[in-house]
Amino acid sequence: MPLTDETPLRADAQQNRDKILAAAEEIFLERGATVSMNEVARHAGVGIGTLYRRFATREDLLAAAYSARFVAFAEEMQAHAERADCVLALRDYLERLVRHTIIYRGFASSLGIVLKTGTPGCLATSKVGQQLLQSAQDSGRVRLDVSFEDVVCIATAISLCVEQNGNSQSRIANLVGVFTGGILTGLPE
Repeated sequence: MPLTDETPLRADAQQNRDKILAAAEEIFLERGATVSMNEVARHAGVGIGTLYRRFATREDLLAAAYSARFVAFAEEMQAHAERADCVLALRDYLERLVRHTIIYRGFASSLGIVLKTGTPGCLATSKVGQQLLQSAQDSGRVRLDVSFEDVVCIATAISLCVEQNGNSQSRIANLVGVFTGGILTGLPE
């Protein structure tokens, strides 16, 4: 189980955790999310054992490094949802999730696992996404057989497509539109 931001640590352990997260952020932005855990530990100036005591998996480290961004994203989407049409809010959530996912090159392939790690940011991002989907389904405008896992799967697929095509940001809205059109009710079968 990953340590969350609420888990109290000794001062030296907290200092090591902070160094690891700062190093991870720097190296993930520079070289991508697939950099080795050994390189992150070396960049942080800690031993690999120290890194693994704090973050048992790469996904735990990614989630912790990205948690603050996900919290801000979830708050932004919650505020947006209160002002927007429910289907538009869901579409915007998906599009913005993709844009957030491609900040770390290679992050997309881990998105589904990362969102299940339990960090405050991952929990908030998942919660608001589930609420937006439920609201759109309750309106009768989005198919009931669509799950939040489906939304995450599509975000992953779109993110991978964008990454593989040279980060073509212009494709994001188009691909999100294709997915959103496919989940609306009332379409001919």
